Amino acid sequence: MSNLKIIRKSKGLTQAEVAKFVGISQNNYSYWESGKVKIDNDSLKKLADYFNVSVDYLLDRETPLSNNQARGVKIPVYGEIAAGIPIEAIEDIIDFEEITPELAASGEFLALSIKGDSMAPRIQNGDVVIIRRQETVENGDIAAVMVNGDSATLKRVKPDANGLWLLPLNPAYQPMFYTKKECAEKPVRILGKMIELRAKF
Repeated sequence: MSNLKIIRKSKGLTQAEVAKFVGISQNNYSYWESGKVKIDNDSLKKLADYFNVSVDYLLDRETPLSNNQARGVKIPVYGEIAAGIPIEAIEDIIDFEEITPELAASGEFLALSIKGDSMAPRIQNGDVVIIRRQETVENGDIAAVMVNGDSATLKRVKPDANGLWLLPLNPAYQPMFYTKKECAEKPVRILGKMIELRAKF
């Protein structure tokens, strides 16, 4: 049911919100999106009316590109992500960016508006970066990282045997290092990996 997930994301809705509308648990709804459980006919019609699409679209008999409503999936752009607040609860949404339905179907995404020049010259103040939410990244990836007591920061991540380095691209800024103990106690938590830069001029 890839199209069900695509159209839900394009409307900016959570699984919980759609599940509540249909009258089922979020867990059962997630089985529909994953294709583990077949959707009954009544629920299919209800979902089709809710999203203003055809039943065939929900059954993946129509491709996303044949339906104008699924050409682009909007994701929120946050001006700031503060420590201790779930991303879903943050109200500081300053804009929206569109990603492809294919990309949207591959995970959970958000966008961040960059503040400061610690990642210059590659990433400038005011640029927007697309982040795929994930708790781990590869050595050298650029990621959004939450350090307790501060807002999310974008840095190149380099783990080693003793802890975690957060490396700015701008040589005017000093690298930050957190021991494994500090990572656990502060905590230092990876929010997601940067997958796309959208420069603003």
